Amino acid sequence: MDNKDYYQIMGLKRGASEKEIKTAYRRLARKYHPDISKEANAEEKFKELGEAYEVLKDAEKRKLYDQYGSNWEAAAQGGGPSGQQHHWQGGGAGPGGFEFDEDFINSIFGGGRGRRQARVMKGKDYHSDIRISLKDAYDGVAKELQFPPLEQGKPPQAIRVKVPAGVKSGQKIRIAGKGGAGMGGGPNGDVYLNVHVDKHPLFDVKDHDIYLTLPIAPWEAALGATIKVPTLGGAVDLKIPAGSQAGQKLRLKQRGMPGKTKGDQFVILKIVIPQPKSDEERALYEQMAKEMPFNPREQMRT
Repeated sequence: MDNKDYYQIMGLKRGASEKEIKTAYRRLARKYHPDISKEANAEEKFKELGEAYEVLKDAEKRKLYDQYGSNWEAAAQGGGPSGQQHHWQGGGAGPGGFEFDEDFINSIFGGGRGRRQARVMKGKDYHSDIRISLKDAYDGVAKELQFPPLEQGKPPQAIRVKVPAGVKSGQKIRIAGKGGAGMGGGPNGDVYLNVHVDKHPLFDVKDHDIYLTLPIAPWEAALGATIKVPTLGGAVDLKIPAGSQAGQKLRLKQRGMPGKTKGDQFVILKIVIPQPKSDEERALYEQMAKEMPFNPREQMRT
């Protein structure tokens, strides 16, 4: 969330009185209102002013803001479900999701026929993060999250969000119309969730392909074997060719991440040497050394 200093935006000190807050708001609203201002970035400054005034004019919100700063809304809401806390931008009824002093805004233009209509503006977009497991990214998953209310005074929105199969870290999911309320009949803003896929203890992902390092015994590599191999879609049989070497890469076709073209799973062989735990086992290694003379460094001779 943006670390905006609402006191600085309104040109006030932290101990400002209610009267000073209202006076500063009226002065700056006239200066930056988009319908009359010629200042650079007037619309953005007007939105920021609305956010600041909405918090500082309210004693309870101001108390939370003074204590928690930019995280005051999260502190007020107590976080999302399952202990997952979301820090949202915006949250009210004006442009950018905050409520404005309409009596004053109307007084800028006068009443009756001379009064100009309020600008039609889309509500503020909210941004937050969502964490899922690699298995959920593979299968797709639906999660219920709490979003800020469309209108002040209403309870938070509990929305079921569908995360599509094959999603990647860094992708964004858009939930239309669940952001801040629009102004002057404008549409509501949207919610954007930035996806983070947790690292898996077995699998690595590159593009749509999945990589797994598979430990095998020396005799499985030498003689060949059929081994049960884990995939995100369930265990499958993999044939290890006789004479396989450490680092050799085998492919399980279309066992990777879903997408327009489904990825593959690549299995990297890792030969694990068992350590002798008795004299008999050590004797087996000594017998092998005598009966199977082998120099793996033969090609390194200069």
